Amino acid sequence: MKKNMLVRILIAILVLGMLASCAAAPTQAPAATEAPAATEAPAVVQATEAPTAAPVEEPTATTAPAETSGPAPAADGKWCSGAKIIFFPGGSPGGPFETVVYNGAVAAAADLGADVEYVWSDWDPAKMVTQLGEAIATNPDGIGIMGHPGDDAYGPLVEEAEAAGIIVTSSNTTLPKLEAAYKSNGFGYVGAELYSAGHALGMEAIARGGLKEGDRAMVWGLLAQPGRGERTRGVVDALEESGLTVDYLEIDDATNADPAAGIATFVGYASANPDVKLIITDHGNLTSSQQALLEAASLDPASVYTAGFDLSASTVEAIKAGFTDLVIDQQQWLQGYLSILQICLTEKFLFTGLHIDTGAGFAHKDNVEMLADLVGQQIR
Repeated sequence: MKKNMLVRILIAILVLGMLASCAAAPTQAPAATEAPAATEAPAVVQATEAPTAAPVEEPTATTAPAETSGPAPAADGKWCSGAKIIFFPGGSPGGPFETVVYNGAVAAAADLGADVEYVWSDWDPAKMVTQLGEAIATNPDGIGIMGHPGDDAYGPLVEEAEAAGIIVTSSNTTLPKLEAAYKSNGFGYVGAELYSAGHALGMEAIARGGLKEGDRAMVWGLLAQPGRGERTRGVVDALEESGLTVDYLEIDDATNADPAAGIATFVGYASANPDVKLIITDHGNLTSSQQALLEAASLDPASVYTAGFDLSASTVEAIKAGFTDLVIDQQQWLQGYLSILQICLTEKFLFTGLHIDTGAGFAHKDNVEMLADLVGQQIR
């Protein structure tokens, strides 16, 4: 009985094994038929598809910059490349004020790629008018002028330039009528607001210098020049409003071009007015000469308060030494840089004229050290 039972169990095991084999066969068969496909077709397809994938992506990479709007930069990387500009820095090469203006324009030309020619005028308004006519004749893309001659003197020439498609913009001295007429064509202004700057300097000098009603003040300026004379007028008005006795001296042409030419005039005034308490020079180059003027007149800097316009290396040293007490800084480097930028913005992108006030801060013994390095680099 036990032997029969053992046989039956063995038979059952064999049957179950056969059934298991039959059940497993269908699942293995597809794997066997798929194997050739996996080793043949896919291998070939993958090899041929790989090179076609890269070219599909290339157009996306090359068209990506289209997401940046606006015109493409010039081939040399300077977006104002090709623009021809004539710029008036003001006085004479090497002058303390005008050199800083010039440096600003040179920096803008380098940054933007414009081709800039510089015309020096010795601060002579009549020469500026003549030079503007000569500049127009060369048909540049733009001209950056200084506004000393005034609206009326410049008017016909600016009209001629505008009719010829030449962009004109101004610096240092406002030309309100011309700016209003041609602002949409790119005529802007960069510089101090002259009357308010002069008035502010006068009031600040009175406060800091402890001046009082009846004290004598000397103002050496340019009232005779339309437009440019507004800064001098602002100074005189501030002093007279405060009750000071004001002696006014007009800067003559020789002194306007070269401050050393005015030493005799200053010495003569100081000798005749030993009670003077305040001296204001409305001229950057004269302000930079205040130490030389006081020394020539044997004036003790402790006995007179001195003020003026525009920073220079000489003015910084005079402030440190106590010969100059107060200076309003019109940041003339910006007058050069932003004038070139204005013309480029209009020439390339049709921007209208911008009006930018650069003159608001005062320099004196308490803060001059912060500015000294920049002034030494002829940036401030």
